[in-house]
Amino acid sequence: MNLAPPPRVGGLYWFEGGSRVTESLEVPGFRKCHTATKREGRCRLGAETSVSNLFVRLAVLFPKYEGIAVCKGTRSAKAIMPGLDYRFLERLRKRFLCPLCKKPMREPVQVSTCGHRFCDTCLQEFLSEGIFKCPEDQLPLDYAKIFPDVELEQQILALPILCIHSEEGCRWAAQNKQLQAHLQVCAYNVVPCPNRCSVKLPRRNLPEHLQHDCSKRKLRCDHCSQEFTGEAHERHQDLCPEESIYCENKCGARMVRRLMTQHTLSECPKRKLSCKYCSKEFLCDTIQHHQKQCPRFPVQCPNKCGTLGIAREDLMAHVKEVCGTSIVFCPFKEAGCKYKCSKPGVAHHLEEATQSHLTLLCGVVNRQRLELRELRRRVEELSGSQDGTLLWKISDYSRHVQEARSRTNGSLELFSPAFYSHRHGYRLQVSAFPNGNGSGEGCHLSIYIRVLPGEYDGLLEWPFPYRVTFSLLDQSDPALSKPQHILESFNPDPNWKNFQRPQPGAMGSVRGGCLDESMLGFGYPKFLSHEQMRKRNYIRDNAIFIKASIDVVQRIIN
Repeated sequence: MNLAPPPRVGGLYWFEGGSRVTESLEVPGFRKCHTATKREGRCRLGAETSVSNLFVRLAVLFPKYEGIAVCKGTRSAKAIMPGLDYRFLERLRKRFLCPLCKKPMREPVQVSTCGHRFCDTCLQEFLSEGIFKCPEDQLPLDYAKIFPDVELEQQILALPILCIHSEEGCRWAAQNKQLQAHLQVCAYNVVPCPNRCSVKLPRRNLPEHLQHDCSKRKLRCDHCSQEFTGEAHERHQDLCPEESIYCENKCGARMVRRLMTQHTLSECPKRKLSCKYCSKEFLCDTIQHHQKQCPRFPVQCPNKCGTLGIAREDLMAHVKEVCGTSIVFCPFKEAGCKYKCSKPGVAHHLEEATQSHLTLLCGVVNRQRLELRELRRRVEELSGSQDGTLLWKISDYSRHVQEARSRTNGSLELFSPAFYSHRHGYRLQVSAFPNGNGSGEGCHLSIYIRVLPGEYDGLLEWPFPYRVTFSLLDQSDPALSKPQHILESFNPDPNWKNFQRPQPGAMGSVRGGCLDESMLGFGYPKFLSHEQMRKRNYIRDNAIFIKASIDVVQRIIN
């Protein structure tokens, strides 16, 4: 429903449509709403209007009105009463104060029957509750007996007051009736921006606002001299065609904006160009250097075979695989053949030099065999023990026994990894015959030890002097029965050939089993019979463990 400023009649106010103020104006969510105003304005109240929003919107539309009463349900919520809320310079007499709001009366009215005076709106609010009695003496009240008290109003308007912005710094002081005129010039009074930019601010801040902050202030462009409002001027600053700007490619050029497009497209040395060979982008001043290295740049064959348009990155492949005039090496170059010829002549060379190529390959194979043997020896040294103890596991024991029995001589020798008696000491190796050897062949396990050529033989005492102990480990669970290991020890015989300093190469291929007869190990051909091995858990999970220990006695190295 629209509210409009009604005419004042007999001290009462009227709403548009003839509804008197003491009658209820229905507002969604509220039971009663009464107001009074002298200024023009309209306010549309919707279902979402709250009490606080209603106060604010009415106060904005009707600034001279300072109080309303809104009732929701059966309870009344009083807002700011309409009395004068000013700072007076002298103590007010009691007759100037409204009995209802306890403030100096605004537009006072007098009840002629009893002489009591009230603020016009205060009295209306009181009567709107349906009580038609004088608030002071409770005598019956008649609207026709209520009239404006002009004389009292003039006395109140003549009272000296301070500016309503005195706490903010205004030092104005004069009669009450001069306040409105003062507010028109008061530096602390809040006023709307004259450019209608929706900003409200103290009058003293208005010049700075108009000059720097107002979005609708008038400004002239320094470059094209056109005039714009504040918002449009800010947008224009980044678009003005006459503004002098630097090239965005950072080439150092500076010119007006309207010429910059042509510069960046066709003149700027820092503009990006695509290589027509590889399609990658480069700066204009570097693309020539790139073409000297571009992998897709066309080059000529160095053999002048006549092929055109060879990409730089494909040139090597062309020379090696396609070009018929290129000089190539023999495919057996790595084997030592130094012959080179044109590509068509390679096949003829291979036919003629077959025998020499085979000879070269045999030499390569022999060198690789020696290198592998040396590498194997070094690996064994690195992986072997250097504390005089070897623990050797022989897996698939039953298979080894069957393999030995299937041989014509009935024996098979297995070799352990090499190990050292001590650091920088003797290099040793243990061998085992699963099906026996010599007097133990076919019925016993035979174990031997031999001295191998080592790195430090020139620093050691010869013949080999240390006590050797062999052990076949019992793999029974210690929690069930005490293990019964088989131990055999001996001191080396200095006259036995195996304990003299071995000659390099005398052993042949140890792993292959091709041993010189003079290099057979020393040990026990009847270390343990097959029958005894089956009585205990010497064989468990088809594997046995043989341990060899060297009792090293510290000696002075010669």
